[in-house]
Amino acid sequence: MATDVHRPVTPGSSGASATAGKSTVAPASAVRVTGLTRSFDGRAVIDNLELDVKPGEFVALLGRSGCGKSTLLRILAGLDRDIEGTVLVPRRKAVAFQAPRLMPWKRVWRNVLLGLPGRPERAAADRALAEVGLEHRASAWPKTLSGGEAQRASLARALVREPDLLLLDEPFGALDALTRLKAQRLVGELWQRRGCAVLLVTHDVEEAVLLADRVLVMDDGVIAHEATIDLDRPRDITDPRFAELRAGLLERLGVDTAAETA
Repeated sequence: MATDVHRPVTPGSSGASATAGKSTVAPASAVRVTGLTRSFDGRAVIDNLELDVKPGEFVALLGRSGCGKSTLLRILAGLDRDIEGTVLVPRRKAVAFQAPRLMPWKRVWRNVLLGLPGRPERAAADRALAEVGLEHRASAWPKTLSGGEAQRASLARALVREPDLLLLDEPFGALDALTRLKAQRLVGELWQRRGCAVLLVTHDVEEAVLLADRVLVMDDGVIAHEATIDLDRPRDITDPRFAELRAGLLERLGVDTAAETA
């Protein structure tokens, strides 16, 4: 669950704000974003955006390419601070990107521990790798991993940080269809086991409905639409209600679902 200690990310702030005490965020929020604006060359990619994510909630973010989804995720991760507005996020957060970003000169278990403070023991990496079913590849070199294995190693690197907020930036985009299905199932299981808040950026509407409690559609720099996914888990893509939710989101994204099924 999210802790009650959060770090504000505001214009001019820095990582030194880690001395913050009790959060001003209400306990019902794992993430709170108010009045967020991010501009590039005078053009607002994110424009006075508002967002709340509850502790333990799985939220998927959809939107056309260039709408600001990944920019928002980078801001939540603390990787982009040139903003206006306020962003409150848990101190313990982790990111997994579409590219696993493993260091080729470090064995898998060392990649998992990369960036952790102090001198973490290998046992921590082994536990995280076991959680994603990759313990048998702990001493392998990254170049010997399949695409799915490399992505699981990236997830292990996020999980070893014991995050209260897990940020996923299209982590399955480069995987083949079968490996993608397995990775989606794994993330769903990890989320249910860990109980952390998750924000998944994706272009895949079916993936969003399959995994999320709530799906947001981003357009013109704001959250333009949201849909609550109140389907039982595990979800069945052949369920008519699943198809209805998927079709509604596709229409919001400008996809002609009638032509799609013709």
